Formats: sequence, C-alpha cells, structure tokens
Amino acid sequence: MNKDEIVSGFLLELRRGMVILCVLAKLQESTYGYNLIAELADTGIAIEANTLYPLLRRLESQGLLISTWNTEGAKPRKYYHATSLGVEVLSALKAHWQTMTANMNNLLED
Repeated sequence: MNKDEIVSGFLLELRRGMVILCVLAKLQESTYGYNLIAELADTGIAIEANTLYPLLRRLESQGLLISTWNTEGAKPRKYYHATSLGVEVLSALKAHWQTMTANMNNLLED
C-alpha cells in the first residue's frame, strides 16, 4: 500500500463523522437533497447523492430529521429539516468538535 492510498483511507474515516455534523448544521433550515449537496459543495464539503440520501434516511429514522414533500413546483421535492432532537444533537456535536479540534491543533503545533 502506498502513501496516497493510506492517506485516502484515513481521510475517508475522518470525513464520515464530519459529514453528519455538516448535514445537521445545514438542515437548521429546510432544504431538499440536491440543494443540500450544492450548499455543502459551496463550502468545500463535497458529498455524492449516493452517500447523502442514505444518510438522510438514517438521520430521519433516528428522529434527528423530518421530511415533507413539496409538490407545488414543476418537480416534487422532498424537504428535510432538523427536529428539536436534531438541534440538541448538533449542539452537543459542535461542542465536542470544538474541543477536539482545539486539542488536535495544540497537539499538531507541538
């Protein structure tokens, strides 16, 4: 295994939990899947549809998101929004993220 393969594997592991935090943060306001992909991409967080939609379904089954269909436009769209539990989980994750990144920054600066 070469360096690039090893780094790629580690980055994938780091990214998995980060994506959940990003999705919950963006879904404080209702949006549909394709728009969420675009909004995350605009912030430098690329996510594929085949990764996002199963994640949205899982977060919804855990009670962190709710979804509703909007059929008023030319194309029906499923909108997602964080529940109150989702907001609480996001708040806890943000606190842990901030602590971990501060600790990691201290460690990596030494």
